[in-house]
Amino acid sequence: MTSLERVLTTLGYNEPDRVPLMQLFSFYGAKELGISIKEYFSRPEFVVEGQLKMIKKYKNDCIYTFHYASIETEAFGGKTIFIEDGPPNAGAPIINKLEDIEALAVPEIENSEILQKVLKATRLIKDEINDKAPIIGVVMSPFSLPVMQMGFDKYLDLIIGNPAEFRKLMSVNEAFCVNWANAQLDAGATAICYFDPVSSPSIITKEMYKQTGWEVAKRTISQIKGPTATHFASGKTLAVVDELAATKTNIVIASAKEDIGEVKQKADKRMTIMGNLNGIEMCRWTEREAELAVRNIINKAGKGGGLLISDNHGEVPFQVPEKILLAIADAVEKWGTFPLK
Repeated sequence: MTSLERVLTTLGYNEPDRVPLMQLFSFYGAKELGISIKEYFSRPEFVVEGQLKMIKKYKNDCIYTFHYASIETEAFGGKTIFIEDGPPNAGAPIINKLEDIEALAVPEIENSEILQKVLKATRLIKDEINDKAPIIGVVMSPFSLPVMQMGFDKYLDLIIGNPAEFRKLMSVNEAFCVNWANAQLDAGATAICYFDPVSSPSIITKEMYKQTGWEVAKRTISQIKGPTATHFASGKTLAVVDELAATKTNIVIASAKEDIGEVKQKADKRMTIMGNLNGIEMCRWTEREAELAVRNIINKAGKGGGLLISDNHGEVPFQVPEKILLAIADAVEKWGTFPLK
């Protein structure tokens, strides 16, 4: 089977030749090419080279065109801070007072240099692999993006104390998110990862989620013209599985802090389950521990399809040793080949 065939079979709740491995490699590509993270993201050609190298080396079943989260605040006029061995971070907030929300406009994708780099990388990868493997694009959810736009504390104050401005901000962010997701699909992405960590029960209550992030997700996902995977970036999902299914998302990512078998059982074929390797623990695993972690996930959730194995945060840390990533790939082949052992 090709990687795309393997993933599609799994999404149909059938058993492919083996469980798909969907490690989400982003800035790890810089490590593979031996260049800085800032340089890696400076040219689409570097990202393409890194992604193609990693899909082969680590027996991965997807290409991940995600660069870094703050590209979206860059599109709004913000800045990005690069560090040597970790994900780039958003610079100073672009929203500092309520009046800034009123003046906020939906960015034009065609006029954003960084967004155009992502689209170019997506097109180049699509030309290279065609339909051999799924290409995963990424958007920040309209509900979670304000953490970078204005800071976590001010955003929580906005949600609770300024409903009119909150609705205005969601209106702008939703329009941008839909445009950005569909632009990536038009460029060749197979599906869109909808990152929404603020909606996780690890951060806000289920009741608040249903009044805010859930409504935003239903409106936004319904306008994205392709499959979506909702990702809480390590946050727990079990308590809101029913709500996630109602958004019509296709995949949900389970946290390393919850039992992936329980999440799959509760999803009950409404969504494919993805996860839930602990990216932080990977940094200090032995090869035997990596194998046991993979085997445990497959034992709990592999039977009958509907499982994709990946890290639970959405990007493999720079500090994970190459030998551990290779051990994970070997373990998926050893324990994830159907019929399961």
